[in-house]
Amino acid sequence: MFSGKPMKPTFKCYLPPLQTDVKTTIEPPIKKLEPKLLPGEIVVNEVNFVRKCISAESSQDDLWGKLICTNFKVSFIPQDVPAKQKFQLSHLLLGEHDIPLTCLEQVVTVNDTKGKKKVLGSNQKLKFNPTELILYCKDLRIIRFCFDEAGPESAKKVCLAIAHYSHPADLHLLFGFEYQGRRYHESKEERVNGSISRRGLQTPIFDRPSDWDREIKRTGASEWRVCSINESYATSPSLPEFIVVPVSLADQDLKRYSLFFADNRIPLWCWNHPNGSALVRMASIIDPIQQRKIEQRVLTAITKSHPQQSDVLKSDLDKCLPNLQDIQSAFVKVRQICVIDPFEESEERWLSSIENSRWLEHVRAFLRHAAEIVYCLDVKNASVILQEEEDRDLNCVVSSLVQLMLDPHYRSLIGFQSLVQKEWVMAGHRFLDRCNHLKKNDKEESPLFMLFLDCVWQMMNQYPAAFEFTEAYLTVLSDSMWIPLFSSFLFNSPKQRAQHLKDFAKNKAIPQGEDQVVYFPPVWDWSQQFSTKDQTLFNNPMYVGKGAACVQNGEVKTFRRTKKTYSSTLRGTPASLRNGLRGGEDTLTRRGSLVSELKPDFSPVKDESPSERFFRDWFSQPADQQGLLIPLLMPSHMALWKLFFLRWVPEACIPKGGPMTAYHKLSQLVDEIEILQSKLRQYKGPSPGSTPIPSPSGPPSDQRRMYFKASSPNDPPTPPDFLTSSFPFTPMGNLCRRSIHGTPISKFLNGARIWLSTETLANDTV
Repeated sequence: MFSGKPMKPTFKCYLPPLQTDVKTTIEPPIKKLEPKLLPGEIVVNEVNFVRKCISAESSQDDLWGKLICTNFKVSFIPQDVPAKQKFQLSHLLLGEHDIPLTCLEQVVTVNDTKGKKKVLGSNQKLKFNPTELILYCKDLRIIRFCFDEAGPESAKKVCLAIAHYSHPADLHLLFGFEYQGRRYHESKEERVNGSISRRGLQTPIFDRPSDWDREIKRTGASEWRVCSINESYATSPSLPEFIVVPVSLADQDLKRYSLFFADNRIPLWCWNHPNGSALVRMASIIDPIQQRKIEQRVLTAITKSHPQQSDVLKSDLDKCLPNLQDIQSAFVKVRQICVIDPFEESEERWLSSIENSRWLEHVRAFLRHAAEIVYCLDVKNASVILQEEEDRDLNCVVSSLVQLMLDPHYRSLIGFQSLVQKEWVMAGHRFLDRCNHLKKNDKEESPLFMLFLDCVWQMMNQYPAAFEFTEAYLTVLSDSMWIPLFSSFLFNSPKQRAQHLKDFAKNKAIPQGEDQVVYFPPVWDWSQQFSTKDQTLFNNPMYVGKGAACVQNGEVKTFRRTKKTYSSTLRGTPASLRNGLRGGEDTLTRRGSLVSELKPDFSPVKDESPSERFFRDWFSQPADQQGLLIPLLMPSHMALWKLFFLRWVPEACIPKGGPMTAYHKLSQLVDEIEILQSKLRQYKGPSPGSTPIPSPSGPPSDQRRMYFKASSPNDPPTPPDFLTSSFPFTPMGNLCRRSIHGTPISKFLNGARIWLSTETLANDTV
């Protein structure tokens, strides 16, 4: 078929053609390369003799094998399976070389011989035979396949199949609907009396009044109640069926008021402060004539719900925060800088390019605004309404951040998941449109949830002991948006979710009345994706939370949060005695603050506002990890989330380096402490004079919380070889840009300004 190549044997072989400098030998038959398919998954096209590029520098590490397109993923099956990296995160539903179709951002075909390149969409024709396929992924991977030895027609067909199946015509064509239907019927043995329970799912879904009742009770919101006027989505299609409203508002009044709000979205309660102030989110009032009247009635009802009848403050987020297009534009720029542009091309201006993308500026703007809302709730003792035109985008970010700063419950793993479920999933964030799962409208796409996760990471980075979960958990959560097997991130609203799942149940012969959480589960059941062992990567060894153990004066004690307001005890401390200093002895604060932008020396001044004084005083004291947390907000305090943005970049991968080396040592230390605690609890001495009978070992390995187990005296003192700054991910084969020919000297001769003075560079604009 190909000139200059030896003839292929008559049996089907998956080895690449033998090179001319290698002696021809008779090889034993190779076992057939078959993909691992999930229930309901089918192969739609495949091509053999494909080369997966591992490095842009050379092809010696490249893998040969079969490229397959299914109705769920793009899968590459290596002919010679390389040794799996030890301790690499292993997904139960996806292989090491698999990419979900919903994760594909662009499918690009290239023909180097003809110098042609085309971005493929659905139902498009390809007029040339591709020599290369480049897949740009939404999780920032760039995967390259070469068809040097593959049949040209087969290569063309698999490229077209990938492009077609990554652009589903309708939501119900996403693979999750087929998979979950098969999974439901194949799990009959788990059923009890014909029904499956929620299997101990600890995260509340907020699709039942009881979930909201528990939240009301937990936050002490005694003047608020669960309302069911939206049952069966009778009032608003984008609100949950059950919402929390002031006790003073009757259902009939709420129904009448709803007509004046965008999408009939009546104000939605989010959270209550122990001092009685409430956080409420609200859509805009669409009738300008009735606006003042309706707004006043809502404000009056919220005022009545406060024990001191305090005033209600309103914050219009559309006027003071970046819009969706700004956020999308910034994300595209930072992605371009981090993973698409060759590092050697941008190295000399890399940090300024990150700054000019404005991504960190937007992250900072949302954190800053959330901190200002925290001040109103915590110090001014005022209820706050967050207003946005549709109440489905910016409000999700700010309301979540405010609660994260004020309430330590949301900094636990289950609490954080309930926060996302409550303020994003059930509050009607348009995940389908913002993630652009169907690739129908790029103008609607915006990475708001990614922005929120970055804001959370900034707080974790500053207060590492305050969060029960790790940055690996946040990264895995962001990746889960692109796996269409769970109900959490597939829909635009609770009503859309309920309607599609109702139709799905009917089509799949699922009994009427069966729990939707059971037959199409949310993402929060992590056992669907990861083993118990891998889930321990979510556990933060430094977490100081309710029930966390600590050592004081040589005695193991358990941390308990006292009943007090979430803020620190600043109000009760005389100004002259704060931080142990008398008036006139005040020094620089220990940490920067919001006020630092206005007062660089951090010292008190005569015209200091109450909010500036509060932030200065708060930052002057050690932070209570189980109390109020306010992030540092100077531009220099905002850092790039490296594990997310740079995990696939080979140049940024540090062997035996990065934050993971500290995580490794801390995990081992915590595991050792927990083993000792377990042995102490199992001590069986009946009297002080008896011989201790300790347990020979700690808890079973599969019940231990830490991923890395306590080290033995024989273990080497250095970090293990597999540990890198990208752990538990690997750049190997996940970011392979097309090779760029040229050296710094050639670029200089071509007019690139590289070796210029720092003064000249400072005056340059990117």
